[in-house]
Amino acid sequence: MEEPVINAHNKEEYPPMHTCEHILNATMVRMFGCPRSRNAHIERKKSKCDYLLTAAPTPEQIDEIVRTVNDVIGRNLVVTVSYLTHEEAAQVVDLSKLPENASEMLRIVRVGDYDACACAGAHVQNTAEIGRFEILSHDFDGNRWRVRWRVVDSPYSA
Repeated sequence: MEEPVINAHNKEEYPPMHTCEHILNATMVRMFGCPRSRNAHIERKKSKCDYLLTAAPTPEQIDEIVRTVNDVIGRNLVVTVSYLTHEEAAQVVDLSKLPENASEMLRIVRVGDYDACACAGAHVQNTAEIGRFEILSHDFDGNRWRVRWRVVDSPYSA
């Protein structure tokens, strides 16, 4: 099958960090019922994500986020890519952050059975390539929880 044409991606992320963002997003959605991050800045050394929450996570919840993300990474989940039309994708993933000029065919990235999302970025092939997730700092401004994080000890090699 010929690979579908999708919108070009404007940034080359570090695959372990970018794949970890997918796991963090799915963890936040599951734990807090919030949307995926509304603003994310993913870099090789550290990243940040903003989540719309009604209250700041407690220290126990923050520990649980770290534990859960690292547990998912430790499952050695395969990361797969498929292509779906908008209509098909809407049955599987949240398309609310999709740009207006998105191509008809969407690239759906799945992290095992833990996460699925429309994404044009770079990812690892297996969560075993990510390393260990750490939260560096966080703050809350009344409706937005900003978390700064990184992955360490990644065995990934391009």
